[in-house]
Amino acid sequence: MASKEQKKQTAGKGVTDLIAGGVAGLFEALCCHPLDTVKVRMQLYRKSGQKPPGFLRTGINIVQKETFLSLYKGLGAVVIGIVPKMGIRFSSYEFYRSLLYAPDGSITTGGTFIAGVGAGITEAVLVVNPMEVVKIRLQAQHHSMADPLDVPKYRNAPHAAYTIIKEEGFKTLYRGVSLTAARQATNQGVNFTVYSKIRERLQEYHGTKDLPSWETSCIGLISGALGPLSNAPLDTIKTRLQKTTYASNESGLVRIVKIGNQLVKEEGMAALYKGITPRIMRVAPGQAVTFTVYEYMKKVLNGETHIPGLSNSKKFD
Repeated sequence: MASKEQKKQTAGKGVTDLIAGGVAGLFEALCCHPLDTVKVRMQLYRKSGQKPPGFLRTGINIVQKETFLSLYKGLGAVVIGIVPKMGIRFSSYEFYRSLLYAPDGSITTGGTFIAGVGAGITEAVLVVNPMEVVKIRLQAQHHSMADPLDVPKYRNAPHAAYTIIKEEGFKTLYRGVSLTAARQATNQGVNFTVYSKIRERLQEYHGTKDLPSWETSCIGLISGALGPLSNAPLDTIKTRLQKTTYASNESGLVRIVKIGNQLVKEEGMAALYKGITPRIMRVAPGQAVTFTVYEYMKKVLNGETHIPGLSNSKKFD
């Protein structure tokens, strides 16, 4: 249960949340982006009469045909958006959470879930959707980064964003935003609820608010794995929708339903779960890294600990 003192401490932490979340997100992206590229390629694979390659074969094919660095296609778009994304995620979560505290400073499981849903929708609309449209366009390009003559349409994240806006209009960056918002809402609702509740139980068990890093990582791993299982079809349809480059006068809902129906008709229900293995492998350890680094950086920024080897053990003020 959160105390009144803990409730008060949530105010004025925007800068801390921004920096700690940004650093955590950067580490997550560097560690896990290759798995996201494999996931996107699996989701974009079209049925061709042959058995679709698994995540290992997909990854090997990318490396063999396009070099190892191709696994990091779209990383620029992720890095550019990761600081505001994580800052918005954690600061908006704490803001929504603060609105749902009971008079005694406690918060229910339902309240925690609602705060997570609110954080997911907020980050989806402000940062995630435009970032993912650019990222997916870059990841979908089948070109070898070792061949200087193989010039891709999109050279990097800023160029991709500029080209998309120039050729298709600014609104293209928000293609599939409803699906992204739904995915992020369920992700963060489940993620924060499971993380916070397991963390509370372990804090009660140990009799201290400070948990060892390995326990924080394990909690993040568990909470991160549950979100993708609940919204995999949304993510697959969203990827197909955001990859398309043609304009359409159809409403977003009509196109979502059409893509979903076509996918099931041509490739079966299992197609809605394409890329679920690398997605879980991407999101689960990603959340383990995120929460571990986030909790550590908060302690550093609050002066409760220090980064070894820096400033002769000086702490941040």
